[in-house]
Amino acid sequence: MNRVTTIELSKEYMKFSAAHFTIFSAVERERLHGHNFQVSAEITLPVGSNGMCCNYRVYKQKLDGLCRELDEYLLIPARSPHLTVREEGDYYWVRFNGEEMPFLKADTQLLPICNTTVEDFSNFLLQKLVGSSEELQEYGVYQIVVRVSSGPGQSGSSQWRSGSAESWT
Repeated sequence: MNRVTTIELSKEYMKFSAAHFTIFSAVERERLHGHNFQVSAEITLPVGSNGMCCNYRVYKQKLDGLCRELDEYLLIPARSPHLTVREEGDYYWVRFNGEEMPFLKADTQLLPICNTTVEDFSNFLLQKLVGSSEELQEYGVYQIVVRVSSGPGQSGSSQWRSGSAESWT
């Protein structure tokens, strides 16, 4: 019988501060504002005969690195069907509903997401975490859930499951 556990990682340093605006439709968006986004993860995997699942410091370090990459930037959804982004010199010119907004490239990150929401942020971070992780197979990871919170009581999560999850006990 395999024993499975879920490791929860929610450290104070797993966060990023960023500016953004949520796009509601082709004609409505929020004003530019910012949040202190908190990131956490749950990793489900087997427990070894030594009573330990893995060295999950690897995942803490990866999440910390991903948060640092987003910290103190304006985040723009490059895949939004409602935005047009063009580069000109030191600026990104973002067009929405007839208005053009110039943002310094040095202060801005274009992310391969549709919207700058906790839902899309959690999926973006999850894909980065599982996309570059050789440890998934090595550790026998069944599932990873990444949660991003924009404040108390408001978060979104995304989930990845391996094909072998049906063998859980």
